[in-house]
Amino acid sequence: MSTTDSPAPQTGSRPGGRSARVRAAVHRAVKELIGDDPTEPLTIPVVAARAGVHSTTVYRRWGTVGELLADVATSRFSGDIVVPDTGSLRGDLERYAADLAKDLCDPDTLALVRATIGIGGEQGAAACRGERQQQLEAVLERERARDGRPPTLERTTDAVLAPLYYRAVFTDDPLTPEWTRSLVSHLLPG
Repeated sequence: MSTTDSPAPQTGSRPGGRSARVRAAVHRAVKELIGDDPTEPLTIPVVAARAGVHSTTVYRRWGTVGELLADVATSRFSGDIVVPDTGSLRGDLERYAADLAKDLCDPDTLALVRATIGIGGEQGAAACRGERQQQLEAVLERERARDGRPPTLERTTDAVLAPLYYRAVFTDDPLTPEWTRSLVSHLLPG
């Protein structure tokens, strides 16, 4: 048998293998536990039992509940909101704010955000804002490509992203379409 006839050795993790199944089961368990009773303490042994895996598996992979929540949040928020292209910066930001407000009004999403920020500290906060800031940067970059002069990412985050998260996480005030449009109006007057 020649060397070209033998199968190449496989390296790395197997897509869809045991590792992927464990990750999916643990992520599902976290979402279920947070949705069942967000006031109940979330611990790795409780998550492992719900996921049907040994707690050492969870500790080995994530280490802490904060790291686990950050991973779940990062996975959940990656690519879930499409960066709009309406042809104008104002239209893009209004659509983006409306889509994010709708997402934050989902009870499961809101429970995950609150738990991730509450337990995960800075790592959790970074998981909640990372993808969102990348999406905003894509909107601003598109405006630059149209020869526009958009505000900075920091200013846009402070004007659009921060108030949406603050209102959703810390208040019972509604995220109405009028209110979300007003965020953009304050950022882009005139």
